[in-house]
Amino acid sequence: MPKVNTLRSKSKNKKDFNNKNLKAFITSARIIKRVKQLAKVINKDYKNRVPIFIGVLNGSFIFISDLVRAVKLDVEIDFLKLSSYGDSKISSGEVKLLKELNCQIEGRDIIIVEDIVDSGLSAKYIRNLVLQHRPNSLEFCTLLMKKGLSNLDFDIKYVGFEIENKFVVGYGLDYAQKYRNLKSIAVLKP
Repeated sequence: MPKVNTLRSKSKNKKDFNNKNLKAFITSARIIKRVKQLAKVINKDYKNRVPIFIGVLNGSFIFISDLVRAVKLDVEIDFLKLSSYGDSKISSGEVKLLKELNCQIEGRDIIIVEDIVDSGLSAKYIRNLVLQHRPNSLEFCTLLMKKGLSNLDFDIKYVGFEIENKFVVGYGLDYAQKYRNLKSIAVLKP
């Protein structure tokens, strides 16, 4: 029988930060612990309901995957895709819808799953879009929220971590489509 290679991480998170442009910020262990805590609260809040989790691509794909696996409810999943950054570190200030929803959300409980909320521009856009379809309820869950930057007139109910205004990558977050595959979150140095 042929020998099968297995993928093993020799040291937790150290491999993520061999790149001199990255500085360790939030470890994978802290992320996993926080995702489980968020799932526990969602389980309680949505007991006896079947929420639709809507992930915002591409950044939320790892977070939503871990989150819905930690949730102990029946759930449905769909995705939206927006663009406001391109390959830049600064938002263009304009949100474009690149992929629409494939599910019916009227009368349903909706949880929008974001990787990060900074200016709040995307969150406002999504909220307005979803509310047009008259859901029963609408909440947001974000892994990261930058302190004091968003200009939202509604609350983000589920927040993984509040962070300072730093450009971060890893665990789905990218810079020019790179670094999404890091298990941890790192600050991208200038």
